[in-house]
This record gives sequence, structure tokens and C-alpha cells, in this order.
Amino acid sequence: MREGSLEAPTRHKIDWTNPDFWDEAKLDAELRRVFDICHGCRRCFNLCDSFPKLFDLIDGTPGEVMEEVPSEAFKGVVDACTLCDMCFLTKCPYVPPHEFNLDFPHLMLRYRAIEAKKGKVPFAEKELTKTDRNGKLAALAPTLANWASDTTNGLTRGLLDKVAGVHPEAALPKFHGPTFAVRAKREAVALNDKAPAFGKRKAALYATCFVNYNNPKIGMAMRAVLAKNGVESKVVYPKCCGMPQLEHGEIEKVAQTARAVAAEMSALIDEGYDIVALIPSCALMLKFEWPLIVPDDPLVAKLANATFDAAEYVVDIHKKHGLAPGLGELDGGVSVHFACHARAQNMGPKAAEMLRLIPKVDVAVIERCSGHGGSWGVMKKNFETALKVGKPVARTAAKNAKTYLASECPLAGEHIVQGIARLGETELPKIEQAEHPIELFAKAYGLS
Repeated sequence: MREGSLEAPTRHKIDWTNPDFWDEAKLDAELRRVFDICHGCRRCFNLCDSFPKLFDLIDGTPGEVMEEVPSEAFKGVVDACTLCDMCFLTKCPYVPPHEFNLDFPHLMLRYRAIEAKKGKVPFAEKELTKTDRNGKLAALAPTLANWASDTTNGLTRGLLDKVAGVHPEAALPKFHGPTFAVRAKREAVALNDKAPAFGKRKAALYATCFVNYNNPKIGMAMRAVLAKNGVESKVVYPKCCGMPQLEHGEIEKVAQTARAVAAEMSALIDEGYDIVALIPSCALMLKFEWPLIVPDDPLVAKLANATFDAAEYVVDIHKKHGLAPGLGELDGGVSVHFACHARAQNMGPKAAEMLRLIPKVDVAVIERCSGHGGSWGVMKKNFETALKVGKPVARTAAKNAKTYLASECPLAGEHIVQGIARLGETELPKIEQAEHPIELFAKAYGLS
């Protein structure tokens, strides 16, 4: 027996079609096996709240042993997991091919899947994950929707707290009337035929629910940067990637989404389009999670192989063809948060790599979880914990004192800004907003 693996980690498919996956006794046995190993290792103690909760559970028994922990106590550990994958990718020495075969996040997903199948996901929380429906409704009256969700609106936020359990101080994404898909149809972009990549690449931008409904500026910046570099783009958005449903364990719904979107994207790939997902969580789903959930679908595999993260795509153009000239300086530097779902794509810090292509730019990378965890961080039961987990990021961003703060994950960026405000340290500079790295790249080109 040896500790750790010398081989690269590998990830097994999520075996949700196997009846054993849904067997609660077998799940309990696997939870106990894994939790006992984690308790003896403890390398993950500082990643999120799951591990401190787990260690306290075991340490709090008379014999400080796993056998004395009641199974019903496991739920607190599971609920604290944000499925960020950082324990699997950056800390755990026992991931496959090690014989211990640990995949903590997917074990938490299995527990949630069984809970979901038993109808234990609260109704209001399920409704919050219906991003396409919610986005379409909010787009009809975005001013009203944003008024209602504003943290200064005590009436509506108090109601949202009571009905859905959303913390009244948690910043929620704003909505926009014309979606990104609509704006892209209205606003043509002229290709730079002098750019080195002109005629050599074309991209289908998978809008993602967030960019489509909440922040079209990210998508418009990406289109502008690609056009500057001679790359044709079109916007596609069949539906949400299903990450919000995955967080609640609704694996079958995610599988249906994966098959439907992959089938629709297949023709574009055949036409020579690269698929570019504008938000890292969505890129992670297309590239890694979907193939593990529906490993038998060749179209899902085809899509995974054709998909790029936004910053990854710009860097790829730079390396293979060269970028168009015209990048100007960004005075004051950038603190760029390396989002967990960007890290989980195992491609390196592409946002930082992209920003360093800007002349004389000072880039400081913050490589730690913001604590937000998608919809997890806005819930009343999690919000304060999310801020606590993200406090080191907020302090680092404030102390860096750069002109710009960026995160590939817009939810993480907003959460970091809230965390900075919560520090209450007047000697630190105040940071009002976080931007997506592609927005700063467009700014450097003079496109925004």
C-alpha cells in the first residue's frame, strides 16, 4: 500500500443507470468508507465547509471513530459541498487510479440524486434552477425584475427569503431585456480581414443562460474580440447546460439536456465551427460532466472534443495564428480570480494567460475558491458560510489594489465584491465591480 498516485488522475463515469447507484444501503457503506479515509487524511480541511463538518462529526463521537456517526448526520456534510471539484483535482491523493478510488464530489452528487428521486429537494429551490423559464419571464420586464431582486428592496427580498430561502443580502444577477441571442441578431460585427486568423476559424458561441439573460455584455465583448481577430461567430443557445439541476442531483434531466444540445450542435461542428462556452461552469459541463453522465452518446463526446472555454479559445487563436494588433495598455493592473470551474477544466489559468497578452499589464492571479458555489451561495442557510470561505479571496483582491477585478465566473466576481465590502477595513481600496476577463480584453482593444 502506498500513499498517493504517480499516475495522472482519471475520472470514472457517473453510473446512474446502474441499480446499485440508487441502493441506499450501498450508498451508506460507500459514504462511510470514503469519510473514514478523508478523516484520516484531512488535506481538504481548508477547501470548503464539507470537510470541517465531517471531521467534527467524527471527532465529536466518544471514540472519535466513523462507526459511531449516525447516517442521518451525513446530510450536513453533503449539503455543504458546492461540487467545485477542487478536492478531486487539487488535494486528494486517493483519486483513481489509486486503489482507494475516491471521488468525493461525485459521491455527494449520488447522495443528492437519491434525495431528488425521493422528492426531497424543496420546491422553491427547484424553481430557482429553472433559469431559462425565469430568464424569459424576467426579460419581459427586466426593470421590474431587477427592482424586486435588489438587496435594498426590503419588501420583495424579505418575501424571497420567506418563500425561497434566499438570503436578503445576497446579490442576485440582474436581468436584461434584449437577450444576448437577440442582440447578436440585431448588431452585426464586421470581420477584420487583415487579422492573422481571418478565414481560418469560426466559432459558435454557446450563450449560456447567464450571458443570455443576465449579462449580454460578456457575449458582445467576445464577439467583438473575435471579429477584431477575423473570426466569424454565430450565437447558439438551445437551452441551459443543466448545471443548476446537477447541483440538486437531477441527473436524468441533465442527461436529457446533454443529448438534446449535443444533437443540435453536431451540424455546426460538421460545418467547421468551434464551440465556445462563455461561462466556465457551462464549459465544464460540455467538456467533462456530460461525457461522464452519458458516456454512450457519440454526439456528446463529439461536442466535448469541439468545446473551448472563452479565454482558452482566445489563447488558442494567439498560439496557432497570432492576434490582430491594436491591444492597448490597461493602467493599474488586474486581479484575476481563477474560478473553480475553470480550474476543473484542467487547462491551466487561461484567463490570466489571455490577459498577459495585453501590453505591460500587471496581472495578479487569485487561485482560491470564492465560496459562492452557484445558487448554493445565495441561500440563507449558506450565505454567511460562503462569505467566510471566500474571505481570503476578498482580502487578497483588496490588498492587491489593482484597478480591475476579474473572474471568469460572474457569480463569483459579484460575491468577491460583496466580500470586500464586508471586510469593513477602510484602509483597503473599495472595489465596486468585477468584470469577465474577455470584457477587459475587449477594453484593451478599444472595443468597449
